Amino acid sequence: MRFVVVTGMSGSGKSTALKMLEDMGFYCVDNLPIFLIDKFVELIAAPNGEITKVALGLDVRAGQSFEEATMVLEGLKNNGYQLEILFMEAEDGVLIKRYKETRRVHPLAAEGRVEEGVRRERKVLENIRSHADYVLDTTHLLTRELKEELDRIFIRNEEYNSLMITVLSFGFKYGIPADADLVFDVRFLPNPFYIDELKHKTGNDAEVQEYVLGFGEAEEFMRKLTDMILFLVPNYVREGKYRLVIAIGCTGGKHRSVTLANELYRRMKDQGNYGLKLYHRDVYNRGM
Repeated sequence: MRFVVVTGMSGSGKSTALKMLEDMGFYCVDNLPIFLIDKFVELIAAPNGEITKVALGLDVRAGQSFEEATMVLEGLKNNGYQLEILFMEAEDGVLIKRYKETRRVHPLAAEGRVEEGVRRERKVLENIRSHADYVLDTTHLLTRELKEELDRIFIRNEEYNSLMITVLSFGFKYGIPADADLVFDVRFLPNPFYIDELKHKTGNDAEVQEYVLGFGEAEEFMRKLTDMILFLVPNYVREGKYRLVIAIGCTGGKHRSVTLANELYRRMKDQGNYGLKLYHRDVYNRGM
């Protein structure tokens, strides 16, 4: 039997993940009291049972003690049960924004302050997060991308690490992305903006791609950049990094950066067991 515990920060998408797992054939139970977990697992794992995949949601509602939860889960593992812990999280600012948009009350908010509730919850969940088998950061994940990640882990059973890589194109004239970990400036390449037939196209168009990638400097840059990223990724994973944003910028974020971001994404796509997404921030930006 496959038994998955889904936990993490309130507002990070645990309920959505449970619904997706249910669609994948898991028998899902949300927010079972901790003192019932032992009995539930014992019943569900009985010989000749029909249920082979179970997902259990745990959160801080009703004052759940996660110190006790960690002990219970460790006890089950010691008794031979194969448990996997999926921990969902997001950046504080995003969690606060989600709560304010839905007008819900955070379960640990003191006097209604969401910020305080998020801070306290992160502290409460610190221990169980350190025992997690998978950590999914939903800060920038679309719903379909979350489904893709869950499918990769629990359906395709691919070897998994929690690193999510975003390849991001941008225009320097609109500012460097605040969440970028690595920033590369490709303004050294000739600008298609000054070619009449390419000016109104973007790096998503074949004609622009052929022009930009036709320069030997572009190919050499891509080769060296790809080699460096593939060298860095396993080292980031080893250090426990779970999010990496690689930003590639040109002047307006429409031609060169988009072309090279697309090319880097293509070269990295099947190179490892990390999550990978592509985003063009300024490709349709008409200016400030």
